[in-house]
Amino acid sequence: MSVMQVVLLERVEKLGQMGDVVRVKPGFARNFLLPQKKALRATKENMERFEKQRAQLEANNLKLRGEAEAVAKKLDGLSIVLVRQAGETGQLYGSVTARDIAEAVSAAGFTVDHRQVRIDRPIKLLGLVQTRVMLHPEVASTITVNVAKSEEEAERQAAGEAPAAEEIFETAPVAAEPAAGEAAPEAKAEGDKPAKAKKAKKSAEAKAEAKAEAKGDAPAAEGEDKPKAKKGKGKKAKADDGE
Repeated sequence: MSVMQVVLLERVEKLGQMGDVVRVKPGFARNFLLPQKKALRATKENMERFEKQRAQLEANNLKLRGEAEAVAKKLDGLSIVLVRQAGETGQLYGSVTARDIAEAVSAAGFTVDHRQVRIDRPIKLLGLVQTRVMLHPEVASTITVNVAKSEEEAERQAAGEAPAAEEIFETAPVAAEPAAGEAAPEAKAEGDKPAKAKKAKKSAEAKAEAKAEAKGDAPAAEGEDKPKAKKGKGKKAKADDGE
């Protein structure tokens, strides 16, 4: 992967301090560092140029930092309200962007560009969110973004009557309890065991009866009368009695 070496003209967050020579991706250098005059290509000519201008760059940086610190004292702790549409669970229909926040801060009397707003994670829920505004590479202010469905709801959230966005977590759905008269799966399985055993027993008895009938010695069914004695034998018995 190709990289580009640049010398930083000011502090860049997570990259380095003024005068540091760092290696970055070409796209990051061409699209951000170089056009915004935050760095120069680390060529021999540019390094010599930087060293000649270093004292002046440091003086300008010190002046700008002082101005930023003065603004930070006023901006720090500012709370802005953004009214947005959301569902019943607090999920926004869209998300809050850095440009939205910058416009709200500017409306409150501070000149802020959307590139100065640092959103640590996407804002997609109602609630209170702490956000940083970089007034200078070395100076940051923390403001509160109050995202609500209405001005009234924003007031309640600010008063602590609603949870902050950071405190809203997704919970696993609870399994629904079985309806009245409906057994749980485990209990139902247990109840099926005796029925299955009874069915198997009946099947075995039916097979035995069928086998016995095939042999001609099937037992008489319950409730049926036993064969009656022959009538001739009964008359002979009466004749003997008469003798």
